[in-house]
Amino acid sequence: MSNRPEQQYLQLCQRIVDEGVWVENKRTGINCLTVIDADLSYDVGNNEFPLITTRKSFYKAAIAELLGYLRGYDNAAQFRAIGCNTWNANANENQAWLNNPNRKGEDDMGRVYGVQARQWRKPDGTHLDQLRKVIDNLSRGIDDRGEIITFYNPGEFELGCLRPCMHTHTFSLLGDTLHLTSYQRSCDVPLGLNFNQIQCFVLLALVAQITGHKPGKAYHKIVNAHIYENQLPLMRDVQLKREPYPAPSLHINPDIRSLQDLETWVSKDDFNVQGYQSHPAIKYPFAV
Repeated sequence: MSNRPEQQYLQLCQRIVDEGVWVENKRTGINCLTVIDADLSYDVGNNEFPLITTRKSFYKAAIAELLGYLRGYDNAAQFRAIGCNTWNANANENQAWLNNPNRKGEDDMGRVYGVQARQWRKPDGTHLDQLRKVIDNLSRGIDDRGEIITFYNPGEFELGCLRPCMHTHTFSLLGDTLHLTSYQRSCDVPLGLNFNQIQCFVLLALVAQITGHKPGKAYHKIVNAHIYENQLPLMRDVQLKREPYPAPSLHINPDIRSLQDLETWVSKDDFNVQGYQSHPAIKYPFAV
């Protein structure tokens, strides 16, 4: 059965199983089967939503997390309030962060992800809003070849609980069609990748919608793609044995028209998947 978005995902998983090299991960203490350099793409214009069907997958938390990034959230409680629990562990169970004198207390994430996107700190102490610059330019039909939002700020790594994994997004305007290229340094393929795929797709769809352009393709580039040792049997012996169902489509509330909308009233419930059919869930272990 044809399913273009998921076929790419499954081919990457099979490549890691077949060609991966074992690497010791010092942060988690768990070995990883690893490959370098993976490229995926998502046809946002044709609404081929890359939601995994070979296991039951959930998309609303991934969209909620993206909304938190776009709002510049820096606290796990803020993410929980909009329906995303992915930051609880990194904010409150990461021992290096718990020992960090820059941590402000329970649920604090520090200067990670959306903080850098909305409040990049300049040498004079003022802030640069990367996202607003990109939205303003694209709304005026401007692509200066630097429509880039990056979360990767090496000068402030010690001020946050986690270095960003998917760290940079570049928008490209060709005529009236908007494309996105997203770069990821590290990817937990069984657990994290479907979150990342969803966020690439939704980010392009949203920015195209609020800037008045047609969405084109999202290009997703991963440097280090890995499967943890304790995830491998489930991936190799269960998920990769399943046949994918057709790709679903995503419906986004057409009333979302501005960056201010994203900052104020938009919620995960303004996004709905249609035509989703899946195999049963697989509970992959998560490495903190």
